[in-house]
Amino acid sequence: MAVINPMDMAGRTVLVTGASSGIGRETAILLSQLGARLILIARDRARLAETLGLLESGDHVVQALDLASLADLPAQVKELAQGSGELYGLVHAAGRHTMRPLRALEPSDLAAMMDIHVSAAVQLDRAFRQKGVHTSPASIVLLASVSGQVGQPGVSAYAASKGAVIALSRPLAMELAREGIRVNCVAPALVRTPMTQQIQQSLDAAQAAAVEAMHPLGIGEPRDVAHAIAFLLADTGRWITGTTLVVDGGYTAH
Repeated sequence: MAVINPMDMAGRTVLVTGASSGIGRETAILLSQLGARLILIARDRARLAETLGLLESGDHVVQALDLASLADLPAQVKELAQGSGELYGLVHAAGRHTMRPLRALEPSDLAAMMDIHVSAAVQLDRAFRQKGVHTSPASIVLLASVSGQVGQPGVSAYAASKGAVIALSRPLAMELAREGIRVNCVAPALVRTPMTQQIQQSLDAAQAAAVEAMHPLGIGEPRDVAHAIAFLLADTGRWITGTTLVVDGGYTAH
């Protein structure tokens, strides 16, 4: 009897933003192990090259792009698709985090969060849906956060942007379904990435222990989130759209 792997990504091209580190890098590695061809996007070409060296062999592409150049994204993504073939998947894992209490929150802080998490997602999705850019069926996965679902002090800008990502995914799922494109989110809690390690280093031992205690299954690893992203991208998620998959070690079960 033939072995069937519903998560087989062979012959499919996936564009991953934020692929230079953390969840984006781990997602790219996993997808390459599942047979996908990757287009890796981030600002730092040297770190993208490091990610490329960790992938399973294949005709992968590295492209240094600044997602802050929002107006250019549709044309840039279309050019990538023309050079690499139509895209099956898009994973928007690029992001940033900041701890800023309300009394110190500046408009620029909020704008920076909204630009990278929401505005870039909108432009990437606009780019992806262009004729000749995507296959049909196709799949988009946006990286959200449990911060967009529960209250935490000091992360208003980050939480607002991630909540907006979750809200954005639902109308996009409805609008793009007719084009054969599914749109979903993955919402992790605290994961061991370079970005979150910087935050943890600002905590004393007691504070760090309290944060870890809020995750009954412990702090997550990037591979835990990558598995969820791959599940939604692959045929395992073929009847799932407009939803948010929470991957949080039990954080929101409290």
